[in-house]
Amino acid sequence: MLVVAFEGWNDAGEAATGAAKLLVERLGLIEVSAVDPELYFDYQFTRPTISVGDDGVRRLEWPGAAIMGPGGEASDDDDRVTGPGAENLHVLIGAEPARSWKGFAAELIDAALAADIECIVLLGAMLADAPHTRPLAVFASSENPEVRSALGVERSSYEGPVGILSVIADQAERGGIPTVSLWASVPHYVHNAPSPKAVLALLGKVEELTGLSIPRGSLEVDAKAWEAGVDALAADDDEMAGYITQLEQARDAVDAPEASGEAIAQEFERYLRRRGEEPGGRADGRGDGPR
Repeated sequence: MLVVAFEGWNDAGEAATGAAKLLVERLGLIEVSAVDPELYFDYQFTRPTISVGDDGVRRLEWPGAAIMGPGGEASDDDDRVTGPGAENLHVLIGAEPARSWKGFAAELIDAALAADIECIVLLGAMLADAPHTRPLAVFASSENPEVRSALGVERSSYEGPVGILSVIADQAERGGIPTVSLWASVPHYVHNAPSPKAVLALLGKVEELTGLSIPRGSLEVDAKAWEAGVDALAADDDEMAGYITQLEQARDAVDAPEASGEAIAQEFERYLRRRGEEPGGRADGRGDGPR
């Protein structure tokens, strides 16, 4: 299995790359294949960074993308990823390229085929109307009918602009590698990254669909601290606190056991009216069609 995550447009709250980096660390993965960054990146858009290593030497780090595979030293037994296929798990992590997306995706899928990858899990995260006080939802989808049947996931109905994850998924399916995409919802009103709670949500969904067991380390403590920090901000901002309450009520209505389609629609209409909008229209009441 290959787990894929990219920085940038697909990575709200650094949740996707946070989950991928944790897997790389726990599994002790090493680079087995990488793209030439000169071909795909605009350094004025995604700039190289400089950092000081443990040896005190300053080094440039260039944006890129690499497949990480087995060969390094894994974590101690208590922190090791276990479960079906854990010993052959690969991770693709990198920055979203600036150009030549077709060639970029084709090169990476060729490398995946060379590494005998049999399935791909793509991780993404998006800003959404999600209350930070509730479990963060993860939407799972696949364009592959066999994957949908086996895992009980849906086919995405989204239409519009896409990121590199969608291009990778399309190339993989064309190359005969089945894929599933996992997208975490990150509260849009929380501007500080990373979001450890969203990382936890993605890892939990990966476990659910694959049967892997992924030790969390300090993530659960970090997630509680993150949530407490947002609570503190909301306590000093009445408008933010009121908005969060609205999101909580809408979420609880959807999650309630007795929630029906009609009940959910009615709750959504009440939510819009509290914001001064008309359902299916604008705030001034002039309908402009379905959203």
